[in-house]
Amino acid sequence: MLIALCLCVALLGCVQQAPPATQNGTVPSALPSVEVREYNGERLSTADDFRENSISGPQYVDESAYRLKITGLVETPRSYTYDEVVNGHARYSKVVDLNCVEGWSVKILWEGVLVSDLLKEAKPLPGAKTVIFRAYDGYTSGFPLEYFNNDIIMAYKMNNATLRPDRGFPFQLVAESKWGYKWVKWITEIELSNDTNFKGYWESRGYAKEGDLNSSFIG
Repeated sequence: MLIALCLCVALLGCVQQAPPATQNGTVPSALPSVEVREYNGERLSTADDFRENSISGPQYVDESAYRLKITGLVETPRSYTYDEVVNGHARYSKVVDLNCVEGWSVKILWEGVLVSDLLKEAKPLPGAKTVIFRAYDGYTSGFPLEYFNNDIIMAYKMNNATLRPDRGFPFQLVAESKWGYKWVKWITEIELSNDTNFKGYWESRGYAKEGDLNSSFIG
């Protein structure tokens, strides 16, 4: 995750895209993706415009062994392969600006699935209040369950190109209206909890638990 705290502002609403399929209903093999530099007449930043300041450096996740787990206070715990997440759910695109207090900023077209779609499949139990994201490098951050009533994307592409390892492959949370330390990369688990006081990696080190852009990041 970002050590420097970053301001992230949504610019466009979600655009739903149906998963592509061939005439026999199967999903075709993906061709190498190319990062786009312009969208709707706006110039986009690139993956190289980010600074690397995660807690343990870039993580390299084996796609063939990867599983996204949804655990905790759910009726139906889930375990998805990468392909099941990407090709088994509706796709959404959104341009979101990320502006860092270090003085750099990026404008990115994100593509992914809605977190709310994944949560619906797992069926949160009545006691669930908090959604905890866990990452491959041990990073964590928590959110109120109702936050995901918004169109919050868990991205697997940026600028039409698959996320690189340094940008969070396989999945990066696009935590709109939140400071950058809430944008979890390398997501491996989504846990539903009744712990409304949960503090993630940076929150336990003094940053604000909510991480709202309109509030100070100091807890």
